[in-house]
Amino acid sequence: MVDTKKLVLIDGNSIAYRAFFALPLLNNDKGIHTNAVYGFTMMLMKILEDEKPTHILVAFDAGKTTFRHQTFSEYKGGRQKTPPELSEQFPFIRELLDAYKISRYELENYEADDIIGTLSLRAEKEGYDVKVISGDKDLTQLTSPHTTVGITRKGITDIEIYTPEHVREKYGLTPEQIIDMKGLMGDPSDNIPGVPGVGEKTAIKLLKEFSTVEELLQSLSQVSGKLKEKLEEFKDQAMMSKKLATIERQAPIEVDFNDISYEGYSREKIIQLFKELGFSSLLDRLGETAAETEQVELEELEFIISEEITDGIFSNINYFYVEMLDDNYHHADIIGFSLVNETGRYFLPTEQALASKAFKTWAEDPQRTKIVYDAKRSEVSLRRFGIHLTGVKFDILIASYLLNPTENFEDLASIAKTYGLTNIQSDEAFYGKGAKRKVPETSDLAGHLVRKGQIMFDLKEKLEDELKTNEQYELFKELEMPLSLILADMESTGIKVERDRLQAMGRELSERLVQIEERICELAGEKFNINSPKQLGVILFEKMQLPAIKKTKTGYSTSADVLEKLAPHHEIIEHILLYRQLGKLQSTYIEGLLKVIDSKTDKVHTRFQQTLTATGRLSSIDPNLQNIPIRLEEGRKIRQAFVPSEPGWVIFAADYSQIELRVLAHISEDEKLIQAFQEDMDIHTKTAMEVFHVDKEDVTSNMRRHAKAVNFGIVYGISDYGLSQSLGISRKEAGQFIERYLDSYPGVRTYMDDIIHLAKQKGYVTTLMNRRRYLPDITARNFNLRSFAERTAMNTPIQGSAADIIKKAMIDMDEALKDKGLQSRLLLQVHDELIFEAPEEEVETLKSLVPLVMENALELKVPLKVDYAYGPTWFDAK
Repeated sequence: MVDTKKLVLIDGNSIAYRAFFALPLLNNDKGIHTNAVYGFTMMLMKILEDEKPTHILVAFDAGKTTFRHQTFSEYKGGRQKTPPELSEQFPFIRELLDAYKISRYELENYEADDIIGTLSLRAEKEGYDVKVISGDKDLTQLTSPHTTVGITRKGITDIEIYTPEHVREKYGLTPEQIIDMKGLMGDPSDNIPGVPGVGEKTAIKLLKEFSTVEELLQSLSQVSGKLKEKLEEFKDQAMMSKKLATIERQAPIEVDFNDISYEGYSREKIIQLFKELGFSSLLDRLGETAAETEQVELEELEFIISEEITDGIFSNINYFYVEMLDDNYHHADIIGFSLVNETGRYFLPTEQALASKAFKTWAEDPQRTKIVYDAKRSEVSLRRFGIHLTGVKFDILIASYLLNPTENFEDLASIAKTYGLTNIQSDEAFYGKGAKRKVPETSDLAGHLVRKGQIMFDLKEKLEDELKTNEQYELFKELEMPLSLILADMESTGIKVERDRLQAMGRELSERLVQIEERICELAGEKFNINSPKQLGVILFEKMQLPAIKKTKTGYSTSADVLEKLAPHHEIIEHILLYRQLGKLQSTYIEGLLKVIDSKTDKVHTRFQQTLTATGRLSSIDPNLQNIPIRLEEGRKIRQAFVPSEPGWVIFAADYSQIELRVLAHISEDEKLIQAFQEDMDIHTKTAMEVFHVDKEDVTSNMRRHAKAVNFGIVYGISDYGLSQSLGISRKEAGQFIERYLDSYPGVRTYMDDIIHLAKQKGYVTTLMNRRRYLPDITARNFNLRSFAERTAMNTPIQGSAADIIKKAMIDMDEALKDKGLQSRLLLQVHDELIFEAPEEEVETLKSLVPLVMENALELKVPLKVDYAYGPTWFDAK
């Protein structure tokens, strides 16, 4: 369940101009003017902090000429030329937006206003709350029950909020009449002439009486004196001025709302840009210093561009780099390879390499050692050309990830920088970004890729030594390295999805949503936009008089947590919550999955992110198959569309039972927990017995529910507040419940105290397989930072060990399937579950083999337990 979607639309030119003229001219140490960028950044920070948009776009004017010039050639004719001190800052503003991962858009022949007008109207129809930010009051004509317009006032971050009510209070007009007002009074800033002698007061007075310019001009007999003469003389000009002032709301804009969703900025890029611009105070807000890193000239490297590829270049150990520009390597073009070894440095052009027998022979020879960057990506990309990469002994990316698990390295250059190696450009600096991203000439590309090969050569020994010093080399070599190639197999294999079944589900959901919408409106007593928090707030809290739990700056909160608390008060709430859930299923999962089904194979090929999470958990993207909601029956049914790829096969799923609680029992060595698992007791019933001091037969379902919440809460470091919110009890009750739990399981209390003490001593915690997570805030003075670090110290060994166990199980299963000569294939890993497809005749073998292998992945003081199921679809394997 999520809050309603919120779209923020920013008038880029207007805000940049406002910032430039509101602030004194500022320069960085290179002499570049930065006041407009600085002001724009301040505004952006405020918008993101205050509005918390789910979607955001900045619109820019595309050029000086627009369709309005066909109506009036002198439109905006009186404007002075943009000061060069401002012009030079626009590229930095665009760079700023890219660093913030905020979409920007401009359209030939249209203004930013028209882009905003078109998108705001479209967004309203699709159930978004819209916030427009500009310095131009013309945009107040867009205000509606679903769209508010913020107009900058003094300075740069002081904003006046316009709603239809505020427009009425300020001018006595409707938002639509703002256009008529401009038609009458004109606008000198845009060189819109209006009617000479008619100012704002006169225009407002006339419109209160006659409503529109058209009605006024048809009723001139009711106007007297010079005003009548002026209106008669300039009636055509008034109509033209109204046309010029009207924002186009049907512009041919090619923007998909999915493409402008906002998920946070690139901290590294923001810091880099702020340093370049000299924004010391903003760096302080990010917790960084303004000290510039030393710029080092790139040293010359000698290399050979191998137009003819022979076996002679593949001598000894080879540092091998595969380059693609697109992150999604399942379809990205390979643009080149580099090879570095003790005899030389080589650039291998893509076409020549892929056509070379010597290249294929070397790549597929397991005896020829390769050191790579991102083994999985390299293997999957080459498989598309019929080449299976083997003999990979070391992966620079995986090694760096294990040593720095909380760093999100952008590319090889960012890893190199961590180890003081600077003889390489970042990919962003080399290829450019956004629309400017391109592949340079072969000689330059060759040089960049060879530098990558050389950096790998220079890094390998450092990384290997550090892994051994940290006692993590076994984790690297025995777990993560073999896993990367298993994940490559899984990604390349993919999982079949029945498109027709998904489409049918989509139609059923659409019908269901219509029915629920009708029922909600029936209970409300009127039709309204359920997706509008404002309208929903009025219905629930004013018309139906339900208790208003939380208010925001823009009105009543109708967030999911608020609605859940209101559920007992009226049946309309459960329908609204269901409506939101089903809407999310429809847009994100059904429509999202349909977009990524391979048209040739009818499969989806998710990418498993092996080097992302600090706990070691795998995540899945393009599409994310780990987050399909299964609490709702409609969500579970989506799994019906996932089927075996061959006739006579089934989907076989095996799931670890309560693996994290079993790991907790092992790590804490708590006698009661260990006993419960050894005796195969229901752990939630056992906890309820301990905490409530009752016999097994006296444990009620509510007691078990409370016990389950605290069991899993402990694993995730839950606080008394978190537990109170989860169970709907007071914070005091939740605190007492946690205390009773810890009294019942003293080993868990001791573990929690000891692990925090150990983390403060070492600065990190480890999993059972020695995966590390560093905790720099564990001794912070700030209470919130320190508390979060302490909770992380408690739960990382548990979650991380569970992640390591299932990774080990994947490796063992791969080996077991091969040893037995089975056709069964591992397709997916979803949290604590492994999904296979298998011939029906192998199911009996899997029933015994899979639990045996998974339950013995790692020896604990308590038994691991695996449940399995199988059927014709993923849904049936439950």
